[in-house]
Amino acid sequence: MNPPNRLLSVFLGLLLAASAGATLSAQTPASNGNPPASTSTLPAPQKPAQPGELPIDKRIFGVLPNYRTANESATYSPITNRRKLWIATKDSTDGPIFLNALFLASIAQGDDSHPAFGQGTIGFGHRYATGLADQLIGNYLTEGVFPVLLREDPRYFRRGHGSKWGRTWYAASRIFVTKNDSGRTMFNFAEFLGNATAAGIGNAYYPGERTLLDNVQRFWTQLATDSISQVLKEFWPDIKRHYREKHLRHSAP
Repeated sequence: MNPPNRLLSVFLGLLLAASAGATLSAQTPASNGNPPASTSTLPAPQKPAQPGELPIDKRIFGVLPNYRTANESATYSPITNRRKLWIATKDSTDGPIFLNALFLASIAQGDDSHPAFGQGTIGFGHRYATGLADQLIGNYLTEGVFPVLLREDPRYFRRGHGSKWGRTWYAASRIFVTKNDSGRTMFNFAEFLGNATAAGIGNAYYPGERTLLDNVQRFWTQLATDSISQVLKEFWPDIKRHYREKHLRHSAP
């Protein structure tokens, strides 16, 4: 699978996971977005700093994990190393991740990506397992391990104002820019080193795909996927508000 098709498959997989869980999410009581009681000792996520600012949901479309988003305008408060690892764990093990990996494995099986895996049940199992491994390793390295080692903040700081194109560029470019634990802007070393390391680790379970080009493609695909994910995080509260207001208008007498 070439990189553009792989990115399209990732995006479609995210939407599929959201659709699969939307009905169940709508039937369950609304959550305040905080971690369960067992993790109440962890620092709470940032709160909105301005009156009327849209709150941060912990799930996009009510389903997709969104545990590392904070408001850019809120007063900066660093998070602990424990919190960083908690965010990485949640993003790596949340239920829709497994649905997304299932979808991507089906696409890869259909076009015979990673031909060394073969076809049939065994080939599909290999594609599913390696897809999960890519997500888990990449998330832990970029959101947990390297932010702890480099004292970087792994969160995405949502802008929430300005033109649509300006916000899109801001969100997509955050793979290059982040904050350190002192709140200062810096190059996002954790994103690049984490995904580069994950691409290298992939050599252990992608037989026949261990050339420099193969590693660069895995690295580039993960960077682009993270960039797309941050655009979704930027605009999800606006999408939610739009449809809520539309529903209220239609239901009004």
